[in-house]
Amino acid sequence: MFQPPGFEQRSVITSLGRMVYYTAASSPWQEDTISTEKETLVFLHGFGGGSSAYEWSKVYPAFASEYRIIAPDLIGWGRSEHPARDYKVEDYVTTIREFLQQTCQQAVTVIASSLTAAFTIRVAIAYPELFKSLILSTPAGLSDFGEDYSRSFFAQIVKVPLVDKLLYSTGIATTNGIRSFLVERQFAQPSRIYEEIVEAYLESAQFPNAEYAALSFVRGDLCFDLSLYIQQLTTPTTIFWGQQSQFTGPEIGRRFAQMNPRAIQMFQQLDNVGLTPQLELPAVTIGLIRKFLHLLNQSPEQY
Repeated sequence: MFQPPGFEQRSVITSLGRMVYYTAASSPWQEDTISTEKETLVFLHGFGGGSSAYEWSKVYPAFASEYRIIAPDLIGWGRSEHPARDYKVEDYVTTIREFLQQTCQQAVTVIASSLTAAFTIRVAIAYPELFKSLILSTPAGLSDFGEDYSRSFFAQIVKVPLVDKLLYSTGIATTNGIRSFLVERQFAQPSRIYEEIVEAYLESAQFPNAEYAALSFVRGDLCFDLSLYIQQLTTPTTIFWGQQSQFTGPEIGRRFAQMNPRAIQMFQQLDNVGLTPQLELPAVTIGLIRKFLHLLNQSPEQY
């Protein structure tokens, strides 16, 4: 229902199960006939109640005529497999790496958001050969510079057995719960939230076992301090950041950029935008990605 025209669903098997992704394969893109001639762009969604590759679906079709597009649902989200487990940082660092190794033959540009963008930085540090460049929206580990989200009042409540799943089923995986999350946590302007967005998030949130990944995120089990890693990054990177992002304001991104100016070649704040510019202002996001791709494709002496 929520796949853009010309995109189809495929999958690979990771160590935690089947990982679904979307790629252009038919009219108007007809990807299969010329895919080997195209550079690949990989779009990775962030985390929240009902997250999935839908998060980038208003952006990645704009690049399908020029690039091979891959947009997965991460393990535990969307149509990918949902193992019943308490997820840890290493689960996503590992499965992102496995996914790239299976779907990409050459170093690629990865476009990722929020906590997933922070995971991707860690993958790029450990496996730099997999990456050509990074374009990151609000990359944050949620425990950055000693500010530990997992100690917050809400995270502590969700750690109580039985309470956690009750909160998920009644407060997150419902139409009102999804809408409230989008209004309070993701969007700066609630008027930009339309029904399809709510429906897409709700569908993802209601898959069997969807609560495991979501609750691991809400409890803070997936948080880490990205500032302890950022200086090790060598992949050419650009960052954009919604000025009204909850919990993780743009000052965090500026500090990251200042810590590693050699790798992080540009930082762009977007005013009056929340955590997901790719849904709130997709046309602006497309323009920024094009700008960043041009910048990152220049030779180092041109920076």
